[in-house]
Amino acid sequence: MTTPRRLPDPYGGPSSGASLADILERVLDKGVVIAGDIRINLLDIELLTVKLRLIVASVDKAKEMGIDWWESDPALSSGARRDELTRENAELRARLERLEASYGEAQIEGAHSRRESP
Repeated sequence: MTTPRRLPDPYGGPSSGASLADILERVLDKGVVIAGDIRINLLDIELLTVKLRLIVASVDKAKEMGIDWWESDPALSSGARRDELTRENAELRARLERLEASYGEAQIEGAHSRRESP
């Protein structure tokens, strides 16, 4: 009785030396950059250009490359959201103080004009 021979799996099946986790770890450790442009022209007139830039890397690797935009994005970082709320609160307080000061000046001017009128 003969057993059928298995052909090697071209997609890195169980007989492959590297698992998906190993490959993912390598990609995140080293980083991968994918770049491309899509242009749509009609009769030599450019109608649309889309520039694609994709970086796949771990957070540590991205920081090492100088990429840390998510730390200052209020939608992604609670610290950035808190900083934005603090700044907005300070601006609103300053605006309120200016309004109260101008309202107080208007009250004083109104009192002076009532005293001067017969």
